[in-house]
Amino acid sequence: MPMTNDLMTISEMCSAFGVTPRTLRFYEAKELLAPHRDGQKRLFTKRDRARLKLILQGKRFGFALEEIRQLLDLYHADDSQHFQLMKAYEFAERHLAEMEAQKTELENAISDLKDQMAWGEKRLSELVKAKTSAA
Repeated sequence: MPMTNDLMTISEMCSAFGVTPRTLRFYEAKELLAPHRDGQKRLFTKRDRARLKLILQGKRFGFALEEIRQLLDLYHADDSQHFQLMKAYEFAERHLAEMEAQKTELENAISDLKDQMAWGEKRLSELVKAKTSAA
């Protein structure tokens, strides 16, 4: 349960987003998150939560941290979000093409491996039969 509607501790953030404290500190060190400090305690705002959600989604889609930073920076530079949406779409197009190429490569590798395994299984069967009939 969050401390208030506006602030969350690091443990609450970790629980809410399924990340580790190390992950949050990493994003803070990269200046993607900027929690308030109360002594040693980090307090995350609604803005931090929104940014973390976008960071995690961007990482899931394969965006580099620098691309994510650019999108987050554009969000605050343009209230209409026009440039942010254009840039996000540009990144998404490129990453989708890369993911589809990787998927095709993976499907081909799976097919090739299955073919090799079928050949190996057939060859092993032949060797066992030859060994059995020779005995």
